[in-house]
Amino acid sequence: MLPGERPGTRSFALSTQRTIMNDHRRLGRELGIFDTDPLIGSGLPCWLPAGAAVRKAIEDYVYELERRNGYQHVNSPVLGKRELYERSGHWAHYADDMFPPMNVGGEEFVLRPSLCPHHALIYRSRGRSRRELPLRLAELGGMYRSELSGVLGGLTRVRAIQLNDGHIFCAPEQAAAEVSASLDLIEAAHAQLGIRAARYRLSLRGDGGKFVDDPAMWARSEAVLREVLKERGRDYDEERGEGAFYGPKIDIQITDPAGRESTLSTVQVDYFQPGRFDLSYAGGERPVMVHRSVVGGIERLVAHLIEAHGGAFPAWLAPVQAVVLPLSDTELPAAESVLRRCLAAGLRAELAPAGRGSLGARIRAHRLVPYQLVVGPREAAGGGVAVRRRDGSQAGDVPVEQLAAGSRPLY
Repeated sequence: MLPGERPGTRSFALSTQRTIMNDHRRLGRELGIFDTDPLIGSGLPCWLPAGAAVRKAIEDYVYELERRNGYQHVNSPVLGKRELYERSGHWAHYADDMFPPMNVGGEEFVLRPSLCPHHALIYRSRGRSRRELPLRLAELGGMYRSELSGVLGGLTRVRAIQLNDGHIFCAPEQAAAEVSASLDLIEAAHAQLGIRAARYRLSLRGDGGKFVDDPAMWARSEAVLREVLKERGRDYDEERGEGAFYGPKIDIQITDPAGRESTLSTVQVDYFQPGRFDLSYAGGERPVMVHRSVVGGIERLVAHLIEAHGGAFPAWLAPVQAVVLPLSDTELPAAESVLRRCLAAGLRAELAPAGRGSLGARIRAHRLVPYQLVVGPREAAGGGVAVRRRDGSQAGDVPVEQLAAGSRPLY
């Protein structure tokens, strides 16, 4: 519901209808993005072909964005010994959100609730010099949260999460610059994805045993984040009890069509885990660990994108970017040739032959596809296509290679 809309008014009714129509659980199944099955379990969605295509496009975009900004990509296992999470502090402060340990040959293994302990050990895998810093590591990796069934829903709250995660190991005097650079990366990705942040939140520690009890360490981390937000001129709200157990965060909040708020992207300054893992660089100096996630969990991101775009994804992100529509069976061989050219040019394309209905019916069935490529007698004779955009406008005879070039993300 938008501000000013009251129950009983026409605007409220229209807003409610939009919310229902754009609900990612309805659209996600209609578009073949994802599905769930009770035999697999709650909070464990399967990505269907269209969803896998969207997810791959996001993964490729973020990977390249990070690579261009000095990140090295790593891969790490989704399991770790219980001792790993005792060392990181997760077991003491986060065990309620973790799955129970599995006993294998007398050793206890845990499905990881985060990627940061593994990345700390990758940093520690050899000696590091001051010249190597900042060392930026990134990974799209699986992690698991033991969410209660009552809070699970669609893609927004799941038990198996594919997280775009990254950790920057830097000298203390580099921390503020790395936080600011991380926000640059987040804002660039949001612009490319068509995401509008609802607000920025400085998430602080609360009372109780959930948070590491080191007021001086918290104050030091908070000072870095406040400095960056001030220098960027960014308005933000402070909320106690929303920080990570080891340190404060800048959270970028989003809202769904119903006005529900959630965290998508985050940047954190961590002085705690480098000490727990005895991380150092030449001279015995202790690095700072900056945690950052550009787009958060892929599941929550895709849910938000479905609802924000109503299923009409930007061309570079659409599961099907172009559909080839022969006017009749006579043009089918020419249409098949166009399809092959589309696929060779890198477009995600499919063919909707005349047997599936009238041209108008096929256009309506593919109303969310960015480009509809009509092949009539004239196009078949000349080897071209008549390009129709999903908004109904005509682009004329555009080479499919040109369409492919215009359907790639910008960096």
